[in-house]
This record gives sequence, C-alpha cells and structure tokens, in this order.
Amino acid sequence: MNRKDKLQKMHDKRLKRYRTKTKTSNKPPYICKADRAKAEEEKQNLENSEVESDT
Repeated sequence: MNRKDKLQKMHDKRLKRYRTKTKTSNKPPYICKADRAKAEEEKQNLENSEVESDT
C-alpha cells in the first residue's frame, strides 16, 4: 500500500469515528409490546377514573 492510500485510509477511519459520535437520531426509542400495552391500560384507567370523578 502506498503512502497516499495509507493516509487516506487513516483519514476515512477518523472521519467515520467522528460521524458516529456526533450522529443524533430523530427516531423514537423502541418500547416493547408489553410495555405499550401496560401504558395503554394505565391511560384507560386514568381516563375512566376522571370520568367517574366528574359525574
């Protein structure tokens, strides 16, 4: 491997490492199916208790 290729490879490696560090994702975190069901159930219970307390 000649000198230019070696320098270019080192530069690309550093650039790749930098990009992965600074990369931010707009994707929401994954919530498992059981946790989603639990949250939905709690939400419904809260809504039901509010309706009952209003009447």
